[in-house]
Amino acid sequence: MKITRIYADADGESHFEDVEVAFAHTSAVGRVSDPIAATGLLFREAPADYDLDWHNAPRRQYVINLDGSVQITASDGETRVIGAGEVFLAEDTTGKGHLSKAVDNQVRNCVFVTLD
Repeated sequence: MKITRIYADADGESHFEDVEVAFAHTSAVGRVSDPIAATGLLFREAPADYDLDWHNAPRRQYVINLDGSVQITASDGETRVIGAGEVFLAEDTTGKGHLSKAVDNQVRNCVFVTLD
């Protein structure tokens, strides 16, 4: 399983990275990772015209899209679309940040799993 991560380097530039989830255990119900400590859970509905200017992640957090998609642009210029059912790890809490906007004029429901 892969997730997309965004982070800031030492110069404050944000970049994407593909991260492979490490599975630690296998059982009759499938493979599972080790637990990841979380501090909270937020539900969000982003409007169909969502178009946020440059910003940093407010905290380290996983964003899990339940439906809809979001287009994220890192400050290095790379753009990715994170679709329904995909997981995004936002860790660019400092630096130049990123852009995010709705895709296809659709409302997006997502879950934030806060890590800090």
